[in-house]
Amino acid sequence: MSEIVKPSTLPGFMELLPKDQILFNEMMDTIRKNFENHGFLPIDTPVIEKSEVLLAKGGGETEKQIYRFQKGDTDMSMRFDLTVPLARYTVQHFSDLSFPFRRYHIGKVYRGEKAQKGRFREFYQCDIDTIGNETLDISNDAEFPVVIYNTFKELGFDEFAIKINNRKVLKGFFSSLGIKDSGDVLRTVDKMDKIGQASVLQELIERGISEEKANKILDFISIEGTNDEIFAKLEELNIEDEIFQEGFGELKTVIEYIKDYDIPEANYAVDLKIARGLDYYTGTVYETILDNYPEIGSVCSGGRYENLASYYTERKLPGVGLSIGLSRLYYQLTQANIVKAEKQSLVDLIVIPMNEYVHEGIRLVSQLRKKGVKCIVYTERNKLGKKFKYADTLDIPYTIVVGEDEVKSGKYTLKNMKSGEQDLFGIDEIVARINNL
Repeated sequence: MSEIVKPSTLPGFMELLPKDQILFNEMMDTIRKNFENHGFLPIDTPVIEKSEVLLAKGGGETEKQIYRFQKGDTDMSMRFDLTVPLARYTVQHFSDLSFPFRRYHIGKVYRGEKAQKGRFREFYQCDIDTIGNETLDISNDAEFPVVIYNTFKELGFDEFAIKINNRKVLKGFFSSLGIKDSGDVLRTVDKMDKIGQASVLQELIERGISEEKANKILDFISIEGTNDEIFAKLEELNIEDEIFQEGFGELKTVIEYIKDYDIPEANYAVDLKIARGLDYYTGTVYETILDNYPEIGSVCSGGRYENLASYYTERKLPGVGLSIGLSRLYYQLTQANIVKAEKQSLVDLIVIPMNEYVHEGIRLVSQLRKKGVKCIVYTERNKLGKKFKYADTLDIPYTIVVGEDEVKSGKYTLKNMKSGEQDLFGIDEIVARINNL
C-alpha cells in the first residue's frame, strides 16, 4: 500500500469552502456586470507568456517575483499582472481592434512574494482599460470613477471616497521648487496615509530635499476642502510651471466631466496626497477608500499612462485604467466582518422522493428545471429525517416530498423550511411561487 500524502496547499494560495466561494463569485459577477454595463469588452490572455515578452521592460521589484521556468527550449513566465499582457495583446491584434479600445479582464495573476495575511501569491485581478491610438481624450479619465461608484454601490457600499489627483500637478509643483527628479519624491508622498506626516518629512530630508522645501511639499499635499475650494487654493499659489498648469487643467476638466455623470460629490474628491507610487502613471490617478474602514487601504486604484506598449511597438498607445484586487479585497472584507458568506447552496428547492419513488422525483425535477426553477433531487436511500437534515444543512428554502399520494394526485406539498408552512400545489403553482422569491 502506498504512503498516504497529507493534503495541503502552498502558502499564499487561496482556497475557499463552497459558501465562501459563492460570495466570492457573486462579488466577481457584480464587478463583471458593471464592467460590461459600461461598454468594456472581455479578453482573456494566457496565464503563461514567453519570458522575452513578459519581461521586455526588465528590472523592477515585481519582475523579481515572477514564476519563470523552462520547458524544452521555451523560456516561459507566469503573468504577474494583467497590464503587460494587455500591452502585448493590443499590439499583436492592433489591426483587428477598434480604438479607443475598451477592455476588461478578470483573471488570476502570480507573484512569488512573501506570503502574509491579505497578500497572496495567486490572486484575482479585475481590470478595465481604455486604450487610444496616438491620442486619448481626457474625458475618458472621468468615466473610471463612475465605474468605481456604480460597482461599489452594487457591492453594497454607500460610504466610500474615490480620491482623485493628477501627477502632473505634483511634478509641476516639485519643479517649481527646483526639484527636477521627482520620482523618489512622488513615491515618498504616496506613503503619507501609511507612515504619517512626520515620517514623510524625515524621508524627504533623507532624499536630499531641504527641510524648507520638504515642509512646503507637506503644506501643498495637505490642502483640503471641497473640490472647488481646493482649486481656488491652488490658483492662489500662482504657480506658473507649465507641467503644473497642464495637470491642473486636466484635473479640473476631469472633475467637471464627473459632475456630468451625476455622481454624488460625497463619493469623490480631489486629494493632493494621491500619487500612486508606480512611475507607470503620468496624469490622472485614483484611489478608493471605504470611509468606515480606512485601515483596509485602497480597494481600487488606477490612472492615466502615456504609452502602454513602448516595448512592443513605436506606435503611441496612451490609456487609462483601474484595477480591483479581488482576492485581497474579499479577504479584507471578510476578515473585518464587513461582508459575510451566508448562502450554503444555489438552489431554491430540493425534491425528496421516498425510496421507491426516485424515478418520479427525478422526472419532477426535470420538469421544474425546464420551467426555470433552480432545484436538485436527493436520491440517497436514507431515512426521511436524514434527508430533511441535508436540506436544512444546505439552507435550501423549500422542499417537496414525493410519495404515492403525490404521484397519484399530481399535487405536491411545498414546505417552507424557515417558517414550516406547507400546502398542496400543482407544478405550475409551485413554479410561480418559487420564481417569485
